[in-house]
Amino acid sequence: MKYGNILGSSSIAFDQPVYIESSASIVGKKEGEGPLKDKFDMICQDPMFGTDTWEAAESSMQKEAASLAIGKAGLTPRDIRMVFAGDLLAQTVASSFGIAEMGIPFYGLYGACSTMGESLSLGAMAVAAGYGEHILCATSSHFASAEKEFRYPLGYGNQRPLSATWTVTGSGACILGALPPRDEDTPNASPLRKGGGCAVITGVTTGRVVDFGFRDSLNMGGCMAPAACDTIWQNLSDFHRTPSDYDAIVTGDLGLVGQKILLDLLKEKSVDISAVHQDCGLIIFDNETQDTHSGGSGCGCSAAVLASHLLPGVVSGKWNRILFVPTGAMLSKTSYNEGASVPGVAHAVVIEHKEL
Repeated sequence: MKYGNILGSSSIAFDQPVYIESSASIVGKKEGEGPLKDKFDMICQDPMFGTDTWEAAESSMQKEAASLAIGKAGLTPRDIRMVFAGDLLAQTVASSFGIAEMGIPFYGLYGACSTMGESLSLGAMAVAAGYGEHILCATSSHFASAEKEFRYPLGYGNQRPLSATWTVTGSGACILGALPPRDEDTPNASPLRKGGGCAVITGVTTGRVVDFGFRDSLNMGGCMAPAACDTIWQNLSDFHRTPSDYDAIVTGDLGLVGQKILLDLLKEKSVDISAVHQDCGLIIFDNETQDTHSGGSGCGCSAAVLASHLLPGVVSGKWNRILFVPTGAMLSKTSYNEGASVPGVAHAVVIEHKEL
């Protein structure tokens, strides 16, 4: 039995679209002061989210985002066949102590800031293969827990270079399914079905780990841009498309520095995406007024922007087809302290508007 077409060396085109039934986003105070402040489902003014530790705060945030997405789809946790979730922390503890408590069969993922792309890719494959009618995909990040995990305690007060990005305190969750979202006229209808349209996943491109030898953990954009370049170029090659076939190519969190490197690397391959490129790290914050230096980053960055901004735009028909490309820097505090380089990875998801 065949569920999709393997394209090129890295991509899959699904025979039947995988429907995005619902999405939800929760962010912290700083993110709630940015350009998307009116689009998030919840803005929490308390960075501790009512808990005693940064890690518990992130767990609480991710679990709440998942609950919101499940509720928007008119479902309960018992209706979800499996969950693909992850975060930035060691052993994915934010997910393990958060969303896993919902009792849903659980796959914990680590793709650094690319995890939402990884989650959506695996979830879409599972739905397309008939292994689950409803799949939950979620990620999260928290500024304080990430600083504690990878850099310095907040009390240290270290100075951040201009190349540094600001880890987003946020979480995004989506429900994937084999059938369209509920009609907007039915009770508890999902907001991802409006005016007869919805958002679907039609293909994925799995990224390779790309290592250009960068060793600067405060320049994540530079570390991740080569991987974003490789995955975008591979997607265009595998699907026989040009940048103009997408209304938007949206990377995860390259920021100002990584964006410039990405555009330059692709131009070396005779590919120009400047007319359609956007970056979640530059969307979620106002870089002129919020002092984030290079922009936003973190698992929750691309996930929250996807759930609050990108998917509603696809559903409304503002964009007919986008390429969602979260990017991740694959380092640990151990590898970095031992002087190892910081490889990158990026996973691409093709999301399209579908009339119903």
